[in-house]
Amino acid sequence: MYAISGITGKVGGAMARALLAAGKPVRAVVRNPDKSGEWLRLGCELAIADMGDEAALTKAFSGVEGVFILPPSNFDPLPGFPEAQAEAAIIRNALQSAKPDKIVCLSTIGGQVTQSNLLSQRTILEQALSTLSIPLTILRPAWFLDNLVWDVASAREEGVIHSFLQPADHKFPMISTVDVGHFAAELIQENWTGRRIVEIEGPERVSPVDIADAMSEVLSQPVRVETVPRETWEAMFRAQGMRNPEPRIQMLDGFNEGWIRFENPKSEILHGTVDVRDIIRDLVGRGG
Repeated sequence: MYAISGITGKVGGAMARALLAAGKPVRAVVRNPDKSGEWLRLGCELAIADMGDEAALTKAFSGVEGVFILPPSNFDPLPGFPEAQAEAAIIRNALQSAKPDKIVCLSTIGGQVTQSNLLSQRTILEQALSTLSIPLTILRPAWFLDNLVWDVASAREEGVIHSFLQPADHKFPMISTVDVGHFAAELIQENWTGRRIVEIEGPERVSPVDIADAMSEVLSQPVRVETVPRETWEAMFRAQGMRNPEPRIQMLDGFNEGWIRFENPKSEILHGTVDVRDIIRDLVGRGG
């Protein structure tokens, strides 16, 4: 039995489907039981647990071969990341009490970076879980290609995508959530000791220009890229309702300046199969 948190999201869902297709039993760990219908129909065992509820998490993580940890994202954290600190401690304590055979934790590219940024929340979780004696795989994916969902409307209606990643011709490591879920399903079925870091990206690196070209091809219309000037970011993010945009700005700086990067040598990074055109076709087909 494998317990999967975040199963109602894209990564957790892809992982669960891959495990079920392989004939493996899955325990769906959900916060909201109203979202459990699909997984019950697919034959999953159900556990109701919030990432802030240590007792419920301990129960959800007990009696299983492996646990997949994917806490909900917080795009507007308080300064110093107190929410992530508290959540990491709760998850660690629950795992220590539950004692599953192994853990796969979804982190991020740049999980090793010491400079503060939005992704530091995953670094905090990595550090907390690394104190356990349970075999741990830290899975660090590249930038999610699925974030292109926010660009489909402007590409279709205006012929433009607005990019915070820059310069526009620089190629960034990216990956689909489907590939991430499939890697997670494969890794959690393996046996290992200690702590290992697995870094993953898609079949090729992609620039904003490449994305605009792919949008042009899929939409059958011209699409160009416009980079968003950095000096406008803070006002823009605050206008969107963010209280503390600095971590998001630092994260974007990290990608653009190159200090958010993979830790392992390039030869050790694993590659998925879903490319940018596959993602755009899917997003366009679902109406963006």
